[in-house]
Amino acid sequence: MKIIVNGACGRMGAELIKQIDSSDTHELVCGADIRADGTDARIVKELPQSACADVIIDFSHHSCVGELLGYAEKNAIPAVIATTGHTEEEKARIISAAKRIPVFYSANMSLGIAVLSDFARRAAELFPDAEIEIVETHHDRKLDSPSGTALLLAERIKEVRPKAAFVCGRSGQGKRSFDEIGIHSLRLGNVVGEHTVILDNGQETITLTHKAQSRSLFASGALKAAEFLAKRERGLYDMRSLVE
Repeated sequence: MKIIVNGACGRMGAELIKQIDSSDTHELVCGADIRADGTDARIVKELPQSACADVIIDFSHHSCVGELLGYAEKNAIPAVIATTGHTEEEKARIISAAKRIPVFYSANMSLGIAVLSDFARRAAELFPDAEIEIVETHHDRKLDSPSGTALLLAERIKEVRPKAAFVCGRSGQGKRSFDEIGIHSLRLGNVVGEHTVILDNGQETITLTHKAQSRSLFASGALKAAEFLAKRERGLYDMRSLVE
């Protein structure tokens, strides 16, 4: 499978290229990053005018999604969007592009998070009287709060709790309402990513936790998504599509 990597000089882009280079079935067509310095001739500052590739994987920044998808549409290349923190306008652009090309979009490329989200949704359904809180922890350099993954988990729970309101952080005076899903963000050191969903009905507590021990798992997940997407027709796909 021939792959273009956007955001090639970032931590995730570099890890992805490392995995591509060590694979017998994947080939790096080129990488693009504004920070390219010529050290690797395969990595350029801008996406090439045209390229023969089976898929493009984006690990750059959410603000680049419009340009990235325009390029993918122009060249009829399926796109894996692995960035987070998208605005509503950017999300609308992703949905629009999926009408023309295959697009894989997930706030988290971990298969484990896909499983956690299913568990959380099921637990919320089985314990309708339980209050729910989500706690996410990341390294101190992460820009968006709460994490896209925490919001993904909350959205999955909302499927069975349609009246749920997301409350990001909590301060001041006042009791929590039952319909709240509290979302709390911690930023510490070099934590790759930890997400915990807590359900409590006053009689018992359920705690569901996923810990990412290495960023390599996100690159591996993006490659699995790319393999999945290369065989699909136009449309919008996510980790649920991959595991179901």
